[in-house]
Formats: sequence, structure tokens, C-alpha cells
Amino acid sequence: ELIDLSGDILKMKKIKTDKENAKVIILNEIDNIVIALENMNAGQYLKQFALKIDAPILSGQKIAKIDISENSPIYKYGTIIGFADSNILKGQVLTNSNVIFKEFIREHDYCAKYQPTRFVNASSERSFMGFKRDDGRVGTRNYIAVVSTVNCSATVVHEIAAYFTNEKLKNYSNIDGVAAFSHSTGCGMELSGEPMNLLHRTLGGYINHPNVASSLVVGLGCERCQVGGLFQSQGIAETNKLRTLVMQENGGTTATIKAGIKCIEGMLEEANKIERIATPLSSLMVGLQCGGSDAFSSLSANPALGKAVDILVAHGGTAILSETPEIYGVENSLTARAINSNVAEKLMNRVNWWKDIYSVGRDVQINGTVSPGNQKGGLANILEKSLGSAMKGGTTGLMEVYNYAEKVDKKGFVFMDTPGFDPVSATGQIAGGANLIAFTTGRGSCFGAKPTPSIKLATNSNLYERMNEDMDINCGAVIDGEKNIEEMGKEIFEEFISFASGKKTKSEVLNLGRHEFAPWQIGITG
Repeated sequence: ELIDLSGDILKMKKIKTDKENAKVIILNEIDNIVIALENMNAGQYLKQFALKIDAPILSGQKIAKIDISENSPIYKYGTIIGFADSNILKGQVLTNSNVIFKEFIREHDYCAKYQPTRFVNASSERSFMGFKRDDGRVGTRNYIAVVSTVNCSATVVHEIAAYFTNEKLKNYSNIDGVAAFSHSTGCGMELSGEPMNLLHRTLGGYINHPNVASSLVVGLGCERCQVGGLFQSQGIAETNKLRTLVMQENGGTTATIKAGIKCIEGMLEEANKIERIATPLSSLMVGLQCGGSDAFSSLSANPALGKAVDILVAHGGTAILSETPEIYGVENSLTARAINSNVAEKLMNRVNWWKDIYSVGRDVQINGTVSPGNQKGGLANILEKSLGSAMKGGTTGLMEVYNYAEKVDKKGFVFMDTPGFDPVSATGQIAGGANLIAFTTGRGSCFGAKPTPSIKLATNSNLYERMNEDMDINCGAVIDGEKNIEEMGKEIFEEFISFASGKKTKSEVLNLGRHEFAPWQIGITG
């Protein structure tokens, strides 16, 4: 049966609570489990379901609503999330120890759920205050970037950026900062082919990012990722807004740092002349991320973010879903939304690459086991995690599928192939043009992503209060019964506009994002 992650699921019409204790919910009438909304002791009796919990349970964990026989599927949101490893009795707590992961047939019906986007009327169009670039793209921030071609110039780019403190930039009110982007590769790798192409795309995407006014690129001189090769592959050339330095040609470390500082000083005046102007929401491109997920991710933050994405797409904006291993198990729900069979096949090619080449026989999450934090948060395996992860993409048509760090040139809901590791995934999205990141978390992820602001959405109120320093939006209001999914989605959408227009995210206040630039490393290092 085709898995459907739209409609009733996103509106959560089928949720029922235990009226007496209000401690559990059921998400779909065909589910054979209920979900705990708070910690409970063994022996707790749930009157509505006439069951007694057999063991202590943490919020977000699952309880058998009925007897489930060995090898029978376990359903959540009406979707298979695993199979019983033995006969499970009514009231028994389900964890990753008694819910097993195994392959099962998922029928694909390409494009069956695709519907053209219904755009808002011109009179209802919204805008944000952004920085318009020469190529027509719009930034939500105005940075000067200092980019290393190779790890050997990493210290130099960080020293150049560190020189430009808030005190030194106090007279440049339109500049958000000078940010260094270094990485751990650039040499000792394949000279040609996809590994180098991928690195070139990533570096090029940051050098020419809409959130960047000017860039300085620093190389060592003998590396495989040469400045000249990078520029040629990306079709870019040195200008007054794009300068280069090569350490071996410039006299070494100290001389290059001094020269780099002088280069940046020469860029400040022009960068500061760029001011925010009103621009249509069609210029907004949001990268969708989730990290430190828990069982509440699929109940609050992810579907609410999906609702915000639907509103953004209706205004002509773009949203990028990624983390290919974390859609595994529900990929047929996305191919059903594809605009055409070519887009659907692109998605399946990337999923199959992960399954057939990259992870066979390896202990990675696409083969079942999720992280210890995910497990403690109530997620049994990758099938259950993917169920929530895909909800971030809302319900509109899937318009295109991109390789890692490719420039995103289609509007609407799209997919980019990335690993599940958040910094690597977000780096690819930003290189593709994302000028905002929306990041849901249930366990508590501390993440920043210069030059792009990262909005943190907490799945539960306990997390929001405990880690308030890092969390921007409390989606726990859904779990607490204070808001429904649609109301929460509208709030997130309004925050998109506020943050895009200059409101600082918590990660920006903490100055996170200085070390999270992490290009995906594939291929041989030698």
C-alpha cells in the first residue's frame, strides 16, 4: 500500500487522547500502538485503551495497543515502522530491542499524488527585507567570505577573519561579519571526477552565495584543488568583489594573513553600501534539516515545518529536503509527488546508490540502526525516523532532485542528495543557494551555519525550556494542546520572514557557524 504522508496526517485529524489521563495519543485508526506523551510508571492503567503498561516508559515511546504476533508489522501513522521480534502483548513497551528492522516491498506509483501548486493571489503576496545581488538573487545576510581551497590554508583564512572583530566592524552596520570557511580536504584526493567536482561545487556555492557580498579565496599553491581549476570549473573570475591569494607566491603564512586583511579592508566600503530592500518571498530558499530527532519530531515540529513549507511554496519560494538516508522507507511517498517520472527516477537512483554501493554490510542508519540519542528519544529504527523526517517537506509537488551542492534553480519543493550528518547536509544545501535553514530537533541540537541563519525548532516544551539559549521556536505547543499543526505552521512561516529580514537566530547570537562548514568527502584519500 502506498504510504501517504500528506492530508490527514499533517493535519493530525486522527489523533485521539486518553481523556482521563491525557498521557497517550494514537495517530491513525489502523495503528497497533499508542504513543506516550510523558514519562509513566509500570502498571499505569490507560482506561480508553483498556491496557496496563508493563514497564516504566519515557515520553515519546510506544505501547502495544493490542497483542502483536511475531513478525507482524508495527504501524505508526498507518505506516510500517518495523516488525515484532516475538509475540508482543497488549500494554508492552516497544523499543528498538523488540521492534526489528527488515526490508519489505514498497509499491511506487510515480506522480500519482502530484498536483500543480496553487499560488497565492498577487494581492496576498508577502515579502521580506533582503540584500539584492547583481545576478538577481537575494541574500538574507551580508557577509564577506574568506574561503580556503585546501586544509593547508585553513589557519590563514581563520586568522584573516578573526582580525575583523565587532569593534573593527562597528562603522559598517550593513555587514553581518567576515566569516572563514576552511575544510579538511583539497589535496591527497582524486584530481578529477566527482570527488573534486563536488568540492568545486561546494566552494563555488559559498564564494558566490547570495548571503555573501564579497569573497577572498586563499590557496597554498601546490594542492590538487587549485584556485585556477576551481575558478575555471565554476565559471568565475577575479574581480574587485572576488580576490585570491596563494601562500607560496605571497611569501608564506604571515605575509598572506597581512595581505588578506588588506584585501578585506578594501572590500568593506562597497559591501556596506548594500542595504536591505523589500523583495518577494520567491527569493527565499529554505534548507530543511532535522537533528537529534525524537518521537515527537513526527508529532509536532516536522509536520508543522511541512505546513510552513506549503505556505512558502504557495508564495513562489523554495524548500530543499535532504538527508537521503533519512527518507529511506518512505521514499515512495515522495516519488508519488514528483512532477514527472524523470524526477522520480532521479530520487530512486540516489536512494539506491546509498543502499547498493555506500552502505551494504556497514553499520549505518540506512541499514536500520539510528543513533543512541534517537533511540532514547523513542525512535526504533530508520523507518520510524524517516517517517518524521519526510514530513518536513510538506505536501506540494516534488519539482527536482539535485546532486550534492548543485545550484538549485527550480522553485517549489525540491530534494538534494546529502548524507544524514547535519553539518555536511546543511553545507550542501547552502552551497546550492539556501539563504535560510530551518532545523527541527527533539534531543537538542546546537548548530549554526554561516553565512546562512539557522532557525531551531524544538519538538517539545521541555527541550525548549531546558535549552532556551539555542532554541528559536517551541513546537511543543502542539504536544501541549495549545496549538494545532496549521497554527504552528503559520507561526513558523511568519518567523521565516522575520529571520530572513534580519532578526538574529539564537545560533547567530551565540556566534555559531564558524566551524560547521563541512563539505562531503567521498572517494579515495591517499
